[in-house]
Amino acid sequence: MNLKDYIIISEEVKSALENNLPVVALESTIISHGMPYPQNVETALKVEEIIRENGAIPATIAILNGKLMVGLTREQIDYLGKKGLEVTKVSRRDIPAIVARKEDGATTVASTMIISALAGIKVFATGGIGGVHRGAETTMDISADLEELAMTNVAVVCAGAKSILDIGLTLEFLETKGVPVLGYQTEELPAFYTRKSGFKVDYKMDTAEEIAKAMKAKWDLGLSGGIVVANPIPEEYAMDFDVINDAINNAINEAEVKGIKGKASTPFLLAKVKEITKGKSLDSNIQLVFNNAKLAAGIAKNYIKL
Repeated sequence: MNLKDYIIISEEVKSALENNLPVVALESTIISHGMPYPQNVETALKVEEIIRENGAIPATIAILNGKLMVGLTREQIDYLGKKGLEVTKVSRRDIPAIVARKEDGATTVASTMIISALAGIKVFATGGIGGVHRGAETTMDISADLEELAMTNVAVVCAGAKSILDIGLTLEFLETKGVPVLGYQTEELPAFYTRKSGFKVDYKMDTAEEIAKAMKAKWDLGLSGGIVVANPIPEEYAMDFDVINDAINNAINEAEVKGIKGKASTPFLLAKVKEITKGKSLDSNIQLVFNNAKLAAGIAKNYIKL
């Protein structure tokens, strides 16, 4: 197998990796499926800018014309933003077909982790991870993100698990798979839009350096799989816990009535929550991604020194 037949790494990212400079991977589902154009493109470019300002190189990841792309140009980000929902949302199971058919794909947490690992990138910033959906004891609806975290050696900086999920079961799944959940300056797992969830992280970490050392220890010891770095949304952008939970419960009830399941459920629920909160949830979403990008850059800088 020749990886060069499948993957294209931008010159900037390639040079950074070859010279042991810090690189932070970014997903592309947030561009095509996360928000409307041009806000999606503006947000993606701002995230890259924040990573640069904090001393690291951004590597936005997507599949374009069947090629795994690591490090997109502004034009490519704009293309994904304009094409929007027409771009296939790609998780682990979708990669072979999208590559074979030379199609475009927006990467989720799972597929971004896979492509990051192929490229040699150890730190990835996103919004929130997927997890065990509410009612999964009957539907078996569990995000592929969790299985990927069990297998792939990438640290995922996120604002915890998305509030629409069953957070308790998500943590149980991660524990079973041996995935450490590290809270950045917090003992409580954040729940995406809110700083609290009612559930504890495995370990509170006070600095980016401490997180980087935990990453190195894990992989040096041959303990394969990822790490969840849970970074709470900044206080000023956090939403009220009860307000967001009420919005989510209403959205879940509507999804059940309409028979919306599987891959379609997360985009539907997030859109409904945005509608119910009159757009405040989208503003919070953007700010937490910015916050995660900043922390991810700090972790990447510390990791390359070890």
